[in-house]
Amino acid sequence: MMRFSTLIKHPADWMTGGAGEHDAVLTSRIRLARNLRKHSFPGWAKREQRAAALDLMRPAVESLAPMKDAFSQELGDLSSVQKQVLVERHLISRELAARGDGSATVIERRQSFSMMLNEEDHLRMQAIRPGLQLSDAYTALSELDSELEESLEFAFDSNLGYLTTCPTNLGTGLRASAMLHLPGLVLSDQIGQVLQAVSKIGLAVRGLYGEGTESLGNLYQISNQSTLGETEETIIRRLERVIAQVATHERNAREKLLEDDPDMVADKVGRAYGILRHAHIIESKEALNLLSLLRLGGSLGFFPPESVIACDTLLLDIQPAHLQLHSGRKLGPEERDAIRAEIVRSRLQSLDSPDNRLKADGRKSSAEPNNPGDS
Repeated sequence: MMRFSTLIKHPADWMTGGAGEHDAVLTSRIRLARNLRKHSFPGWAKREQRAAALDLMRPAVESLAPMKDAFSQELGDLSSVQKQVLVERHLISRELAARGDGSATVIERRQSFSMMLNEEDHLRMQAIRPGLQLSDAYTALSELDSELEESLEFAFDSNLGYLTTCPTNLGTGLRASAMLHLPGLVLSDQIGQVLQAVSKIGLAVRGLYGEGTESLGNLYQISNQSTLGETEETIIRRLERVIAQVATHERNAREKLLEDDPDMVADKVGRAYGILRHAHIIESKEALNLLSLLRLGGSLGFFPPESVIACDTLLLDIQPAHLQLHSGRKLGPEERDAIRAEIVRSRLQSLDSPDNRLKADGRKSSAEPNNPGDS
């Protein structure tokens, strides 16, 4: 089995796919909730019952083909920093991190699949892919789900579907979500109406770390709310259609900002670049918001395309637990702010200042919209 240090040494596959057509959609995630038949659900189970369920599930999960050489660990054997690193990487939930003995996680080496054992439900399976790939993520996870059903008997009702601890997961047990980067909609003051429209059609909008968290760095999670009465394919198709529409709105907003107010865009991107390249103390929230603007600059052509991937890896590596793991010790807030700035400066050292020719192009197209010579 893989060691923790090996798991987090390399960026996950889904962390390096944000450039190109889907730069507004960072990741797609599918999660399936399942419980064992004839076993008390984790919240009601006694310690011995949780241990018995874990002894049944863990070997079955570890024997799945993608989990060969996976990272497999009981939560009680992980330090608080290690648990928080997994939360920051979206590989386990905050709820699982709060648990100890009797709960475990099994994570595929490329971090495309992760399994949470004895969280709110007995088994929560997750697949993450870069960009807008909800259907692909579901197909891959569904295969693992089918394989597990051959060795584990899940709690299932012919009328209600899969039985879960929380009624909101009843039925398919499916939670599909995408992480979107929406600076164009935020800067053009359209974010409120877009998110309101998304909420009106029954989808949930959350912050960086899901329910109850705020949006940082212009990052938003959009997911389904209903899991009962519809097939998995129907839920995913609707969500993919809405996310594609939001991504289109975001791309249009970016282009319009560059056309209507190139000075403002160049100023925001340039200031973000200047601060990140030269700051010696920087708080997490400020760093995330500035990296968001730098990422916007990369997607608009102010920087080379690979700068988008550099921003995506930095978005994770400057989180508090990642900084403490990097330093090998517990850090106070002031130390974290200094080390965060040092890491950002070091990573962005080779990034040249923004190419402002785009600003001139934007001003030209704005000033000469109907020039007959251009037709």
